[in-house]
Amino acid sequence: MTPKKTPLYEAHVAAGGKIVEFAGFLMPVTFEGIVAEHNRVRTTVGLFDVSHMGEIELSGTKAVEFADYVVTNSVAKLVAGQVCYTVACNEDGKVLDDLLVYRLSDERVLLVVNAVNTEKIHDHLIDTAPSGCTVDDRTDRIGQIAVQGPRSLELLLASGFGQSHAEKLKGLAYYNFFTFERDGEEVILSRTGYTGEQGYEIYLPAGQALGLWNELLGAGKGMKAAPIGLGARDTLRFEASYCLYGHEIDEETSPLEAGLSWLVKFKKGDFIGRKALASEKERGPARTLVGLEIEGRMIARQGFTVLYNGESVGTVTSGTFAPALGKSLAMALIQSAAAGKGEFTIDIRGKMIPAMRVGIPFYKSRSKD
Repeated sequence: MTPKKTPLYEAHVAAGGKIVEFAGFLMPVTFEGIVAEHNRVRTTVGLFDVSHMGEIELSGTKAVEFADYVVTNSVAKLVAGQVCYTVACNEDGKVLDDLLVYRLSDERVLLVVNAVNTEKIHDHLIDTAPSGCTVDDRTDRIGQIAVQGPRSLELLLASGFGQSHAEKLKGLAYYNFFTFERDGEEVILSRTGYTGEQGYEIYLPAGQALGLWNELLGAGKGMKAAPIGLGARDTLRFEASYCLYGHEIDEETSPLEAGLSWLVKFKKGDFIGRKALASEKERGPARTLVGLEIEGRMIARQGFTVLYNGESVGTVTSGTFAPALGKSLAMALIQSAAAGKGEFTIDIRGKMIPAMRVGIPFYKSRSKD
């Protein structure tokens, strides 16, 4: 299948972005280098093209009720203008995807899903949707830009785009959003992100994305704003210890194992996977997601074996040398019986490298909240 291009593809090529295929899209993995881009977001502000993410709208009288049923968090408790992070599970309580749910009104809900899972989640929704709820995959019609970093609000307010909504922007709380019309079409602006820094995400018609991208880059010149690729997006989310589908979570992993039990609202009523998750909670999850600090500068990649007293107890889910922290770190799913231990080893290409259990998240920003 021919890879898709986002509305910003030509801008990335013109900016010298290194283009790779990712989740069926041609995307920039880096522009000036992962570490430089990572540090830019940690210290000032960067722009991300996240138009590859899937946007699926549920509409109709049963939209909110249906959304509440297909995810583990409580959509029914949201009011219009609020977002929640959640997971969608199968009947076995395993993660189909992690996603954001935007409650636009009593009859409109937007699900923002991982690009690699858009088709799967769309089919899952179509298969389970009740009468009174329409499922519409809007991915190809929407562009998405993330503005992330401690100066993200400053950048937005420096642009004509942000100045038009300055008071709402200044008062926008974390995991809240507002909508407005731009050139006669709906735009969503939310205070969300995937970097661990204060940030905003903008959803707008695909045809408007390039104009806004250039406007924001121009407004941010004095702040050294620049485009950021997928490479730094991954290292930023890793430092903040956010789960990545296909790494910490997948269809073999439950949210309870992945440290996402706070997303599972058993008291809200029935939802897909509830019975299996309730049983798992009662007996205790078999595995636990932990953080590990690795001795030296070697990197523990996904799939590397974690050992305790010479015995395998789990595998690495993500690992890298964390640019802002100056340490080699990893997240790993290990047997819950071993999760309380302090010292482990990781088999890194045949070498047994010491690793110490550390808390997650690895990094907490002072600017996010």
